[in-house]
Amino acid sequence: MTSPGEHNLAVLAEKAFERLGDYESLFFEGKWLTSGEIHERSTRVAAGLRAHGVQPGDRVVVMTMNTPEVFISYRAIWRAGAVVTPVIFLQSGPELRHILTDSGATAAIISPELVPLFSAAAEGLGITTFVVGDSYAALEAGEPAAIEPRADDDLAALLYTGGTTGRAKGVMLSHRGLWESGRGIELVSRSTTATRSLLPLPLSHAYGLIVVIGGLHSERRLVSVLQRWFDPVGWLKLVAEYRLETSPVVPTMLQLLLAQPYSDYDLSSLQYFGSGGATLPLAIRAAAEKAFGVTILEGYGCTESSAVISAETITDHRPGSVGKPLPHAEVAIVDGEICVRGPGVMLGYWNDPELTAQTVRDGWLHTGDVGRLDEDGFLYVVDRLKDLIIRGGFNVFPRDVEDVLLEHPAVQIAACVGKPDAEHGEEVVAVVQLVPGQQVSGPELVEFAKARMAKYKYPREVTVLDAVPLTSVGKINRKAVRDLVKIR
Repeated sequence: MTSPGEHNLAVLAEKAFERLGDYESLFFEGKWLTSGEIHERSTRVAAGLRAHGVQPGDRVVVMTMNTPEVFISYRAIWRAGAVVTPVIFLQSGPELRHILTDSGATAAIISPELVPLFSAAAEGLGITTFVVGDSYAALEAGEPAAIEPRADDDLAALLYTGGTTGRAKGVMLSHRGLWESGRGIELVSRSTTATRSLLPLPLSHAYGLIVVIGGLHSERRLVSVLQRWFDPVGWLKLVAEYRLETSPVVPTMLQLLLAQPYSDYDLSSLQYFGSGGATLPLAIRAAAEKAFGVTILEGYGCTESSAVISAETITDHRPGSVGKPLPHAEVAIVDGEICVRGPGVMLGYWNDPELTAQTVRDGWLHTGDVGRLDEDGFLYVVDRLKDLIIRGGFNVFPRDVEDVLLEHPAVQIAACVGKPDAEHGEEVVAVVQLVPGQQVSGPELVEFAKARMAKYKYPREVTVLDAVPLTSVGKINRKAVRDLVKIR
């Protein structure tokens, strides 16, 4: 039986600094920050938040680009006993208003360029707002604050799902859940010798958040170079200049990097990529491993599982799988669906006990993903249950179609969805984005897929787009794709 607060994330951050000491740990846009500077500033920001009325359990929105203040603010919010509520800055006004209202946030930390959007969305809500580079400095003016005690099952973060299948839902994650998932990520990195990483992920997403927490578990001095927002050319330049060894990515980032003149850069320092957020097509994995001379370690999880369930390691990996369940996660396949049990499972959906009861049953989180476990315990993700296309009574998984289309050398990104059809119920259709400089027509891609797939599976329509719609974290936005194919 653990003692209350043993997994407090503020304690984790404090111990990390005590263990590793002061060193240059974070590089951002021409400036190095030391671990000591980040730690000390976070203790002062915690005191500033308390002085401005933030109480334990209060939700504090963090809505910024990727900047060092994200690292500082997360630590400070946990130190003050409050709840990190990350918001990706690519929100519409109504979406942001919903999150602010639903969460009941009392304070917010935002980037200066987001002030107009935030102010309009927060009108009348009484949220105390601190702007990075301006009023944020006032938070750091006082003396350092001590850590506010929190129990293991206290709320540490409230993350809102992307809302591509409906209105965004608040996912409640505990201190222990995030602590355990972060340790799982650190165990993966421990299987490598890499210590210098490039962070292009939005830190306001579950994947980015757990990468940050994973670093707090490390026994090694880790160095991170932070990108304000993912830019493939900038990514290549940073890897070459700072001899970076690893980078957490999502599949679309790899696809965009492969489209660049990457051979013009010295990328010989790279050792491995961690890939998550969406299933990685085998063709893209093989191409990226060959192009960049790396091993790709794929992982799997969802916001409701504190971001991570399984992952490959350097010593234990199998292409096509998403690795083995990490120590904190017990996985079972129930009627084809991936279910998980353990401390990482969310406390529930904020203000929605009915949906919580539907999603977590007898302690098991039903992920909504179709998968299987092989005889050696490796987990494979087939597709999303909600994305399943049923054509004339036959099940078609979009990933199968996308993988085939991605085999065509002209296709950079592919997205497959079901389109309502009077005869078959649903028809299989797809949209693609081409590699710059390449040409192929939609009908040609239909014939390409037809020659490689069962008759009921291949897409009857393929539309070439300038850009396949993506979410703010680089995943295919299937809702937007469905809207596109319905109106064409």
